[in-house]
Amino acid sequence: MAGHSQFKNIMHRKGAQDAKRGKFFTKLIRELTVSAKSGLPDPNANPRLRAAIQAARQANMPKDTIDRAVKRGSGEGDDTNYEEVRYEGYGPGGIALIVEALTDNRNRTASDVRSAFTKSGGSLGETNSVSFMFTRVGEIKYPVSAASADQMFEAALEAGADNVISDEDGHDITCQPDDVNTVRDALEAVFGPPEFARLGWRPQALIGIDGEPAEKLFRLIEALEDSDDVQTVIGNYEVSEETLAKLSA
Repeated sequence: MAGHSQFKNIMHRKGAQDAKRGKFFTKLIRELTVSAKSGLPDPNANPRLRAAIQAARQANMPKDTIDRAVKRGSGEGDDTNYEEVRYEGYGPGGIALIVEALTDNRNRTASDVRSAFTKSGGSLGETNSVSFMFTRVGEIKYPVSAASADQMFEAALEAGADNVISDEDGHDITCQPDDVNTVRDALEAVFGPPEFARLGWRPQALIGIDGEPAEKLFRLIEALEDSDDVQTVIGNYEVSEETLAKLSA
């Protein structure tokens, strides 16, 4: 398994699902609010907001919750101001990690992120200390049922995408950051709304990690993702199926 936050698919514990769902909703609400604030509150004129609403719907978020978050971002309701912040550092095994957050208190978030890195034996670095090992890309995701691999590849190529990977988990389309909205719109016209369309990071090379270092790394990622402020965690790690089986047991 390559490290692109597929970690979310494992380490889930029974009894903790409701709490995780609540935290996931909190993250989605923040993205809705920031998206609405960064542009027009109309999703047809604001691609980022449109993507955030689509993600919220995919998560079965109630419509009134979505509407309240959008209104808050457009100036109605409370005046909480969220900032986009990126943290970079090294986790166990020398794994490079990028942590993206939306926060209303930079000091609190920085302290929490630094503490998580320190407790794991990792180290928080300066901005751009590891991002040079990643490529900024547009990411679009469709379920397997949306199309065959050939249909998706041909449509994505025609829309201007750079690459398509299709497997049992779905169709992962990547493109240049500036093209994500154009590619998304073209594919949506053929296959309907994607699961998500966003800007992301892709590691240029992967580092294999197993055994105890992998356990420590996953505990670090879990601690980071447990924060309401943290939106995404991306790493350049690759874990064997044997280690994954042990960690998810």
